[in-house]
Amino acid sequence: MTGELPMRVPDAGLPARVRIHEVGPRDGLQNEKTIVPVAVKAEFIHRLADAGLTTVEATSFVHPAWVPQLADAAELMPLLEDLGDRAVRLPVLVPNERGLDRALSLGVREIAVFASATESFAQANLNRTVDETLTMFEPVVSRALRAEVPVRGYLSMCFGDPWEGPVPAAQVVRVVLRLLDLGCEEISLGDTIGVATPGQVTALLGALGEAGVPPGRLAVHFHDTYGQALSNTLTALRHGVTTVDASAGGLGGCPFAKSATGNLATEDLLWMLQGLGIDTGVDLRRLVATSDWLASHLGRPSPSRTVRALSHKES
Repeated sequence: MTGELPMRVPDAGLPARVRIHEVGPRDGLQNEKTIVPVAVKAEFIHRLADAGLTTVEATSFVHPAWVPQLADAAELMPLLEDLGDRAVRLPVLVPNERGLDRALSLGVREIAVFASATESFAQANLNRTVDETLTMFEPVVSRALRAEVPVRGYLSMCFGDPWEGPVPAAQVVRVVLRLLDLGCEEISLGDTIGVATPGQVTALLGALGEAGVPPGRLAVHFHDTYGQALSNTLTALRHGVTTVDASAGGLGGCPFAKSATGNLATEDLLWMLQGLGIDTGVDLRRLVATSDWLASHLGRPSPSRTVRALSHKES
């Protein structure tokens, strides 16, 4: 890789710093046909931390039959214990109290729960209604908080649903407020099938603001199905959001929504943020090298345009 980096042209209307919530090891690998060995996953996460990422979602404590790619969660977490000493946050996804028990027994310090803004996806993902899902999460969140383990709430299908079509903002606001009432400290707004456009992002963030939800309690999670993830992210930043989910190398999708393609690539996000003069603390070159390394284990090139461009320059 050459020394090429984007020209920095700061924009005064944007935040000075953005926290990247790296989801590649969980949301990325869960959708891969190749089941990555646990030692490779551990090295992947260490490499991400070495590149400067301070929040890396490590895995999911779901039933192995649901997501066999992450069935080794109990084996993985002990391999990451040294990262806690480096103040790297390693949240994990838990679907229910049983998953919480497994996570807490391994010393997990942060968890996330996964809700839906639509009834169709709630049934496809957890075989429950939206309200039944939230009821299931009540003891999970309360027990985690009693154990001083903070909880993030993921909310899927915030913009469009493959069964129901466009999702009204009021529908999303209702579930966001319920998750906050449960005790979630942050809500990640998911464009699970990648259909959102900047106008929708503006409308939803405006509706949430009118409902009293500050942007500091929100994160955005865009999939790049139609090439809109970066423009949607930039729109969210202009509305005060400072936490962005992304996946190294553009890994991922959703096993329960077949129209979902890869997540926003962390490298593509970094190229944009660095060009805007926004600090992330992440070394783009090291991250590209990490995604190249993982691509060799997956047997295919990274879909990230930035990874491909910088790797090509190196060769």
